[in-house]
Amino acid sequence: MKNAKFYITVVTIATVMISCKDEKKEQADKAVSSYETYVDSISKVAPNDALGNWETIETSVNNKKTEAETALTDVKDKTAYETKIAASSEKYEVFKASLIAEKQKSETANYKTTIRKALFGVEIGDDMNFDWVNKDNILKVYDNFVTTVSNNKDSYSREDWDEIKLLYEALDAHKNTVEKNGLTPEDNRKIAGLKIKFAPMLKINRMSAKSEENAKAKE
Repeated sequence: MKNAKFYITVVTIATVMISCKDEKKEQADKAVSSYETYVDSISKVAPNDALGNWETIETSVNNKKTEAETALTDVKDKTAYETKIAASSEKYEVFKASLIAEKQKSETANYKTTIRKALFGVEIGDDMNFDWVNKDNILKVYDNFVTTVSNNKDSYSREDWDEIKLLYEALDAHKNTVEKNGLTPEDNRKIAGLKIKFAPMLKINRMSAKSEENAKAKE
């Protein structure tokens, strides 16, 4: 009778232990699967939509990863689970890196559009096609360019000055074409005056911005 009671007790304990193990394994399965599924789902979200909800996504990913790792605490064989978590984490980091790159690309493009429109009064593409600049408006274009730079020279970064230099040289190159098409001597003289004003301003401020950038980099 005692042996029978002992046997029943042992079996009961063993069953409870197995049940607990199964429960822990089931919790781990669910938590890891939830993390995998979430990462898979956000990886398919359009970049603009993802960037618009980035804080929520970042928080959810971190929470689900933490839940998955915590669920493994009492699981004996964790290797397979840890491999899945690592794979999902790597997938998420790749997705995050692509979003950051897309964001930076978009911000750069938007800023270029803004600064170019300010300098020329119109939007110009990366091809820098100045066909719209002719003998009748080129003086106004130069004046707007130089005046805008003069008014904002203290706020431009080294990258800004590089962009300004590039744009100015492109405009200058187009001026040669405009001259052949009947630019008046008076307008040509006024443009020369603007160029004399602009040249030292570009050189001095660009060098200054570059020096400041190097100083900050050393810090």
